[in-house]
Amino acid sequence: MGSHRNALVAAVRQELAEARGTARAVLAAAESARGEAQQRNRMVREAYATCLTQLAAAREAARDDIQRRYRSEAVRLAGHLRGLATVSATGAAGAPWRVWAPSEPEPGDRPGMLRIGTIAFEETAALPALVPLLGSAHLHLSGPAPVLDQMITGLLLRALGSTRPGDVQLTVYDPEQLGGTLAPFAPLGPALVGPGAFGSLLDELVEHICRINGMPGPRTEPWRLVVLLADHATAAEMTAVQRAQLDRVIRTGVAGGVHLIVRGLDVEDINSVERVVVHEQTAFCDSLGPLPITLDPPPPADRVAAFCKAAADRLHAGPAPARLSDLEPPKFWAASAAHGLPAPIGDCTDGTMVEVPLGDEFPHVLIGGPSGSGKTNLIHVWLGSLTTRYGPEELALYLLGFSEGVSFARYAPGSRDPSWLPQVRLAGVNVNADREFGLAMLRHLAEEVRARSLHGAGSLAELRAAAPDGHWPRIVAVIDEFQTLITGRDAVAEEAAGLLADLARRGGPQGVHLILASPDTIGVQTLAGHVPLRIALPKARRVLTDDNLAPAVIPRYHAVVNTEAGAPGANRIVRLPDAGDRTVWRTLQRRLWRSRPVGCEEPRLFDGNAVPRLPAAYRPAGRLPGAGAPVGSSPGAVLGERIDVAAQPARLRLGRMPGRNLAVLGARTDEAGDVLAAAALSLAAQGPAHFSVICLAPEAERAAARLVAELPAADWYDAADVTFDLPATDVPHYVIGYALDAAGPAHRESLRALLDTGPERRTHVLGWWRTVPRLRDDLGGGFEAIGAWVALDVAGADLAPLYPQPGGPVWYPRNRRALFFDRSVHRTPEVIIPYEVNSDHT
Repeated sequence: MGSHRNALVAAVRQELAEARGTARAVLAAAESARGEAQQRNRMVREAYATCLTQLAAAREAARDDIQRRYRSEAVRLAGHLRGLATVSATGAAGAPWRVWAPSEPEPGDRPGMLRIGTIAFEETAALPALVPLLGSAHLHLSGPAPVLDQMITGLLLRALGSTRPGDVQLTVYDPEQLGGTLAPFAPLGPALVGPGAFGSLLDELVEHICRINGMPGPRTEPWRLVVLLADHATAAEMTAVQRAQLDRVIRTGVAGGVHLIVRGLDVEDINSVERVVVHEQTAFCDSLGPLPITLDPPPPADRVAAFCKAAADRLHAGPAPARLSDLEPPKFWAASAAHGLPAPIGDCTDGTMVEVPLGDEFPHVLIGGPSGSGKTNLIHVWLGSLTTRYGPEELALYLLGFSEGVSFARYAPGSRDPSWLPQVRLAGVNVNADREFGLAMLRHLAEEVRARSLHGAGSLAELRAAAPDGHWPRIVAVIDEFQTLITGRDAVAEEAAGLLADLARRGGPQGVHLILASPDTIGVQTLAGHVPLRIALPKARRVLTDDNLAPAVIPRYHAVVNTEAGAPGANRIVRLPDAGDRTVWRTLQRRLWRSRPVGCEEPRLFDGNAVPRLPAAYRPAGRLPGAGAPVGSSPGAVLGERIDVAAQPARLRLGRMPGRNLAVLGARTDEAGDVLAAAALSLAAQGPAHFSVICLAPEAERAAARLVAELPAADWYDAADVTFDLPATDVPHYVIGYALDAAGPAHRESLRALLDTGPERRTHVLGWWRTVPRLRDDLGGGFEAIGAWVALDVAGADLAPLYPQPGGPVWYPRNRRALFFDRSVHRTPEVIIPYEVNSDHT
């Protein structure tokens, strides 16, 4: 019994132990699960907190980014709006009063909008608030009358200040103060309408609109700006007819150039009416919607008065002439010269441009006007208009100015400005004493006419069609003071007059045109019948018919363009721009120069006051070649520059014929030395040669020594050892003699022998004699040994012994000019310019 109990207790204890173990295991598992749950709970809470933090940071970052983008877009949009406002209301139409100044629109521009205040937009700077008026709408204003009157004053000042004087006609209906509301505008003479004339005003406006709208083409009359400052009586007494007329003006006025600014009167609500509602200094308008406008203060009274006085003075003086830039076409070099070269030179009093119809029908032009009348200005204006329309392939210019006032040098490259007008082929300046250059240019033009006429075409257009691959621009030759070229009874004047007459008859159909200017067109009879196109400047004589008095009454910067040889009925008065601003000219010329086509050559500039230097091509490059080098059959000695269209040297061929020697005649030591040095250096540059330099004048020693220094193989002789019995050489031998007349009687026989027999032995004398009698004495009375001579300061009559015609050549010596005659080449001598040689190197 006891053992059974013990066994039972043991079993119970065992079960209890197992139960406690199980319970403890379960508890431990539960504790572990709870710990894990708590850990997960903490992790979730931490993750939640982190997520909240990250979301908050992301939200703040996104918010900041949105705000930044918003501000950036707002600033950008505000900038665009400000730029658009600047374009829409330029100059006086939109400038703040502190910097306000009147401005004029470019030709052809439509009026813009007008500023009335500013718009505050977020944190950006205030934007200008604009309303339409001229060309776009009527304005209806409502609000306190004093504020509206200040606003109207500002609107009128902006509208009048941004247009040309006379472009806007102002009418004011002011029954309360009889025009006193807008008293500052009294100097402009606005039309004032009294209380009883309101109906008549509306009827007149309706008739004006009907007339304008019924006219073909664009409107050319001034804007009509009507300010209606109505009172209660006006609104109460308005009849049905007046209301109907007002509605007609509202509906049709904008198209007819009539615009209303209405205060105190209801008007029809249509698209052409811009309504502005004012509350104290804040306004709202239709085009800006709910955006509030802070109105600008009224313009300063002194500024309004000063503007009105200045505008009234300008209106009384008439509109200003066109500017040089007004003559420019929309696109440079877009015009064709196939049928002519029409180009404007100014405008009429109504502002329309006046063209000069240079071309097939009117091929040449005569310009007349005394000194100071504006010929220089007219020529520059016309050239500017031509060169902006016609490119170098269409137009070639030859410019020749005998007047000291006209300088065509600006069209050629210079030391300060390397640009040039691409159309200019030739420019001659300071040529008063060099009529030979003008004659050379006329000869060149005559050759061009002849070359073009050989193609058998009757006009330039036909020539281009027949030979499309040829380069056939129209040639325009401008000769200022052309009477200088044909005045006198010498051969130059006779030939020049003949060439001008021939070019006037035959040049036009071949596209060669003359623009001839003169103080009173002396010589016009020479060209009468061939030049019906005339331009007369103030006080011009003889360019128009005697009964045409227009030149006597036109003011400065005006001209008369006449296409019927000066008949009074064909006058067109043109106002010329002022082309005197060199900065404007330089800017225009550089634009054209940068657009020049590839291969466009620099123009030839002939300056009568400039002395050409001996080109480097006519100097020996180094030591002379040895005696074994080949020898040219007939070397040419360069003596100076020819007065010709091309800058070419005058050459003397020195062959093995009798008389191939040169005599330089005159007392000008420097020029004689330059002629001899140029001849010697150019001969040395052509091949092997031997030189003997003989200097018998102390004043020429410096020039002779410089020549010897540049010719290392030259022999030197002076008064101490002078001789003309020179040894023979295997190469051409050139004897360069300075003051050979000083050799004396003891050396005359040997000198004559050298002159007579030297050329056949390839020995040539290039000598300087100071007078013709001394040369005759050295030659024993005959001049057969001298085949060529260059005369400096020797009168033409003194050259008679050396000239084939009796009396000698017509020659009046002048500085840095020489007369060159080679009896084997010339029928008449030619004028040359001795090169500058000894002063450009050491």
